[in-house]
Amino acid sequence: MAVTVSLRRVVEELEAQTDSITAYLNRETGDLYTIQEEEAGLAEDGADLENLPDWQRDEVAEIREVLESEDWLPLPTSFDIHEWAIMDEFSRSIDDPDLRGELQNAIRGAGAFRCFKDSLRRRGIHESWYSYRTAAFGQIAAEWLDGHGISYIRDEGAANAG
Repeated sequence: MAVTVSLRRVVEELEAQTDSITAYLNRETGDLYTIQEEEAGLAEDGADLENLPDWQRDEVAEIREVLESEDWLPLPTSFDIHEWAIMDEFSRSIDDPDLRGELQNAIRGAGAFRCFKDSLRRRGIHESWYSYRTAAFGQIAAEWLDGHGISYIRDEGAANAG
């Protein structure tokens, strides 16, 4: 029987990723597994498991399984998801011309992410941004799952995706 995964859980993994964290989805079980860059390096370097504490030996063995198995697929990383473009689209979606202009100016130049978030808080629309961002991540997740032939359910928190 084919697995069906929770779109909400995949979106949560996408939102939690950083430059040094990659999440993986097991296409057979629907399980998600997160690996930090440092952990992946330890597993890929062929570290001598005998010199590691028991808990780390088990973890390295699991990480190796994830990295070496064709069942585990890496989710789109923070490098694949262009959050600046999502901020730009959100800015363009704002009806109020003054607010739209402020947000579009905030995403130009150095410190764009910080300036954008400062403007959101100052204007009291950060909740609208987070809803928009989650929906955009939901669309990215849905397209990625579709592209890999993985069924999913649009559960709470991802209902607006797609």
